[in-house]
Amino acid sequence: MLTVLLVCLSSELRPELFSSKSRNQSLDRAMDLGLAEDHFSRPVGSFVASDIEQLKMAIEECKRLILELPEHSERQKDTVVKLIHLRLKLQELNDPEEDEPNLRVLLEHRFSKEKSKSVKQTCDKCSTIIWGLIQTWYTCTGCYYRCHSKCLNLINKSCVRSKVSHQSEYELSICPEIGLDRQDYRCAECRMPVSLRGVPSEARQCDYTGQYYCSTCHWNDTAVIPARVIHNWEFEPRKVCRSSMRYLALMIPRPVLKLREVNPLLFNFVEELVEIRKLRQDILLMKPYFITCKEAMEARLLLQLHDRQHFVENNDMYSLQDLIDISSGRLSCSLTEIHTTFAKHIKLDCDRCQAKGFVCELCKEGDILFPFDSHTSVCHDCSAVFHRDCFYDNSTTCPKCARMTELTLFQFSGLWKMVAGY
Repeated sequence: MLTVLLVCLSSELRPELFSSKSRNQSLDRAMDLGLAEDHFSRPVGSFVASDIEQLKMAIEECKRLILELPEHSERQKDTVVKLIHLRLKLQELNDPEEDEPNLRVLLEHRFSKEKSKSVKQTCDKCSTIIWGLIQTWYTCTGCYYRCHSKCLNLINKSCVRSKVSHQSEYELSICPEIGLDRQDYRCAECRMPVSLRGVPSEARQCDYTGQYYCSTCHWNDTAVIPARVIHNWEFEPRKVCRSSMRYLALMIPRPVLKLREVNPLLFNFVEELVEIRKLRQDILLMKPYFITCKEAMEARLLLQLHDRQHFVENNDMYSLQDLIDISSGRLSCSLTEIHTTFAKHIKLDCDRCQAKGFVCELCKEGDILFPFDSHTSVCHDCSAVFHRDCFYDNSTTCPKCARMTELTLFQFSGLWKMVAGY
């Protein structure tokens, strides 16, 4: 790093123009201009132009001194550090920090003042680096939009989280391009003139919206596109604009995709989806056992799915993260493990849950049956459980349904006799 800095400095300076005497005088002046002070302290009071000029002079003298000293010597290294300190202080004077509030609300953003001084970020407004050591910066707690404090009042983009709250649905057409001419050859977001030739600014297409953006609004970030996943089962990240990237990042855990309606044929070609659907159906059948079981409630078994709460509410809604995890195989492994834990509690560990099992009324043989067993069938009308072979091979109706129908007729006839006798 030191070598690189020295090369850069040599390109800036021409040391042959300075005599040895003037160089010694320069060194004395540089030390007098504050090289030994604490350059990380905050400036107190107001500074006049002469203070900035003195710092610039000290910086120039340090640069000359670095080129004169023996390479890789301790004095040269110390002088490089002092040069860095002087430059930081000069930047601080050119962009002084005022007493900024810790929280700012703007265009539905909730900006929180950042405390970190060591993390280097990029301002989403001006696209320049945020130097946390000497600059104040804010992050939106909703969409994670970052910017300098001086750029706050220049922001014209609303918080993406508000869009997620009011419009929780994806664009399900693959890259719905309308063309630059329909955009009047302007950025779809900031309306800056753009063109495919890069003059005055390069037009970059967002694969999610299909529209074109300038280089300030489109940083070539990549994201998985929901439409490509649902229609093509394709998970390759594509280039998207900044606003689309934030929107997709906030939407990725939300269960808003109903695959049976959007693309029901997907289950015919993706075996992993069929497996996950069966596991989810079983978990929904296990849920009534847990909400009526004291031991299960104390063990908080259902909280094992706290990050996928929709799995205990329905079996047809998916989030984009679910589909990504299904493709990678992570969801199948974790959900199978949870399914095994749930089944073990009901069938082996808990006497109360075991007592809620069923006996096949058609063959009256075998072990206790549960609706989530793989070899059982469930009556859709009364939820009675039978052996799969017994229920499908039997030509009569469900015995429990027949009893309930007979009981209903008996009660109705008794009521009719009472009314007729009256």
